[in-house]
Amino acid sequence: MNLLTRNFYARDTLAAARDLLGRELVRVLPGGTRVSCRITETEAYIGRMDKACHAYGYKRTPRTETLFAPPGTAYIYLIYGMYHCLNFVTEEEGEPAAVLIRGAEPVTNGDIIAQNRFGRKLENLTAYQRKNFLNGPGKLCRGLALTREQNGLDLTDPDSGLYVCAGSPPGPAGIRVGKRVGIDYAQEAVDFPWRFYL
Repeated sequence: MNLLTRNFYARDTLAAARDLLGRELVRVLPGGTRVSCRITETEAYIGRMDKACHAYGYKRTPRTETLFAPPGTAYIYLIYGMYHCLNFVTEEEGEPAAVLIRGAEPVTNGDIIAQNRFGRKLENLTAYQRKNFLNGPGKLCRGLALTREQNGLDLTDPDSGLYVCAGSPPGPAGIRVGKRVGIDYAQEAVDFPWRFYL
């Protein structure tokens, strides 16, 4: 399966966020069906100096505890009381940093992902639904049926039901860089160019 190892995540968060583009995110659903998608957009969050990070200044709460876990741990939280967001913990254990998976495109069993998102198969999606299929962290989690129940899973363990394979990363020319989305409260961190996308 060519899974990404713990060493992939145990490094600089910005490097990991960039390098996750093009990788294949695999989810094994209850019942054993495997769905997957190609990662197309990521954002980096680094607690030691990033006011947009939940664990800025090493703030530990029940919600942020997973950010201090070993690299390669899934950190899933809820926003606005309705949308789940999937992150991959990076850097060394105890250093709160992670990469938010902002967007993806289906690779295998797209009909199941579409069913989770819209209650219909891919071929029956409208143009609007196709355009807005997995282009946001909440949409991605809904498509892959990810909730807080999967928070803390080991991404380096194929038996966890959530892992990342090597996929087909793009060359440097295929990567765009910009400001992160939806963090207006984060003062100077608003301008950090920590969003990466294909």
